[in-house]
Parts: sequence; C-alpha cells; structure tokens
Amino acid sequence: MLSVPNRNLSVATGLVGTLLLALAALPAFAMGGKLHHNTAEACAGCHQEIYQEWKGSMHANASALKDPIHGAMYRKVAGDPGMEGVTNNGKYPVCLNCHAPAAAMDGKTNLMALPAYNDGVTCVTCHAMESYQGIHSESGGMKLGVKAYSMSEELQGPSGIDRGPTNPQAFHPVPMKGNSALMRGPDACLGCHDQRNNAHQVPLCMTGAEFRQADSFNCQQCHMAVKIGANGKARADHTMAGGHVPGMVERSVVLTVKADKSEDGVNATVTLRNMLPHNVPTGAPFRNMFLAVTGLDASGKEIWKNFEKHPIKEDPKSMFMLKLLENDDSPASPPTAKKLGSDTRLKPNETREIDYALPAVVTAVRAELYYDLLLPPLKEMLKTVPSQLKQSQRVAFAEVKL
Repeated sequence: MLSVPNRNLSVATGLVGTLLLALAALPAFAMGGKLHHNTAEACAGCHQEIYQEWKGSMHANASALKDPIHGAMYRKVAGDPGMEGVTNNGKYPVCLNCHAPAAAMDGKTNLMALPAYNDGVTCVTCHAMESYQGIHSESGGMKLGVKAYSMSEELQGPSGIDRGPTNPQAFHPVPMKGNSALMRGPDACLGCHDQRNNAHQVPLCMTGAEFRQADSFNCQQCHMAVKIGANGKARADHTMAGGHVPGMVERSVVLTVKADKSEDGVNATVTLRNMLPHNVPTGAPFRNMFLAVTGLDASGKEIWKNFEKHPIKEDPKSMFMLKLLENDDSPASPPTAKKLGSDTRLKPNETREIDYALPAVVTAVRAELYYDLLLPPLKEMLKTVPSQLKQSQRVAFAEVKL
C-alpha cells in the first residue's frame, strides 16, 4: 500500500528549515533586561546601515555629555550631567525627558551610570512608544519627551503587521508589534518637538504650534526621507537631518534678488520664501538667520553693505529670530526669560520681501543668507562650545548685475 505524504507537514518542515537558516545567517543578537536599558548596539547587528546613520545623528548625540550646546546650557541650569541627584530649582531636570530618555524613565541624572543613559534618543526610545498621550497634563502642566507617551516593553514597528522570531513571512529576532499609526505620523515626534516651556512658562521651542499653521504636515517626509539601502529596498533614512545639517538648512529657503537702477540710486528687493511647514529657523530659540546684502562696483569691489559688524543692531529687518525678554523688556537667555518679544522668523510657507536702497555707483547686488546655531551674546557666554559651532553658515546666495 502506498503512503501519501502529509503536505502540511512538509510545508511546515520547510518553513522551519528556512527560519533556522535565516537565524544562523544573522549576526549575534542580544537584547535583554528592561527594554530601555538596551543600547543601539543591540540592534546594529541586523540593521547596520540604519545604526551608522543614527550614530551620526543629533538623536545619538543628544545627551549633555555629547551635545556641546545642550551640555553647556544644561550645566548652567541644572549641573553636572555625570552626577546623580542633580535638580533644576529643586525639580528633576525636564531636559532629560528628551535628551536622555533612558535616564529619565528611571528618574536618574548620572548619564554615566548606564551606557543607555548616554545613548541619547536611541532605537528603543522611539520603537518602544506605543501611543501618544499629548504634552499637556490634566493639571495644566506639561508632559514632555517619554512622559508624553505610553511606553511598552515590546518593540513597536512602522509596518501594519506584527513581526517576530517565529514568523518567516515577517521575521524579526524579537517580537515587534505593528504600529504604523504612531510610527509613520507626526505624533512620533511631537513629544519632544511640539512645545517646551521654561520654568516661567515661557514657550521656547514651538515647532508643533508652528506646524499647525500649515495645511498639513508629516515630519518624516523631510527628516526621514526615503533612502535606498544596500539591499536595494527603500527605507527611512535614520540620519534624521535637521538644524545641525547645513545641507538640510540650505533646502529650507529660496532666496532671490532683483534690482533697478536710476540716477538717484539702486533699489533692490531681496525675496525669501520659506519652503517648510514650520518657522525658519525653528527649534531652539537661539537659532537665527540673517541677510548680508552687498553692493559691488564694476571691478567687483564691495562698496556698500547693509551692516558692518552684525545686523542684530545695525539692520534689524535682516534678522530672523525670536526675542526672549525679562519683565523690563531687556534681552534674556532661555532659562531666565519671563516673556516673549518680537518674532521675525519666517513663518510656515511665508514669502517675505525686504527692500534696500544702494548708491548709484553700484553695478551688482549680492544677497547672502546666513544661519547660526547661537545668537551673538550666547556665543560669548558659552565658552565651552567648540568654535566651529559658533561659525555662521551661508545657506543661500543670489546676485544680480545691473
């Protein structure tokens, strides 16, 4: 009598064999303990390209021990990031909720205590967020960073299906729940990038509020653009480029210049068009931009400028910045500000024209847009910030000949 093979058993055996081969081909993988105690290296074996992108990002360098600007500000308002029990006016430093979320989840301040504490915004920071609760609490306070989310001990993924070690069709070394509703939308970012108030309830970072002035937005479209990996498949770029990446800032504003000459002089109009659905610049309130406008003669020599040293006082209309003030309207630093002053930053999708009158001997007009991570007074104040981070970066250029 002939025996008929069990087709289901054969298929199952084949799938198991395929799965075992896949597991054997993977690099060593280790993830254990509390999920947020795992560093990015735990993911690097399988996701080496993504890991290298993340490693060079500001997310990976967000802690006060790695980011010189944040570190300098943190030391002024809180203290030593390598010490336990540091407070800001007697309270746990709220900065850690975004800049060192693993430490914040444990209520710790010594960022040297565990490698994950100094890992910044690591893989499991974002991939453990299960749902967004918003940054405003019922008591009227603010829940920032990881406090704005329901955090899971199970990884969350951007696909619409659950993945796991026993699913050959959607394999992942550890269980990963499909959570595309959160991971593919702006809620994944707004816990840290919506709004941040100082101790006096003055809003400092307000990117979320700026976004809401636009018709629609999705942070990932720009900051995690599609990239083709080594395997030829499309995926999200985990460099997460932003205000610290010159190439990203260069794409934010379109700059043009027009000029008309008469016997009385040259009338020039510089036009700036914000291409983004949030302010330019956005984020930290000490980021700023300024216009440098130059008149040239027939030999190319500079014979007119809109400022000599810096436009912050000499040509305020060419400054794009948010002013923070004390109660007496004097300038204030972010931690001490009592109120907001004027905001001359470019609004979402705004087009702005700025006029200049130049002498008649001018035969060409040049316009340059510069970007700074720090305002001039903070460049002087924050002595520990490397000089390269204090350099103005030219991000747009235009010239017209008459």
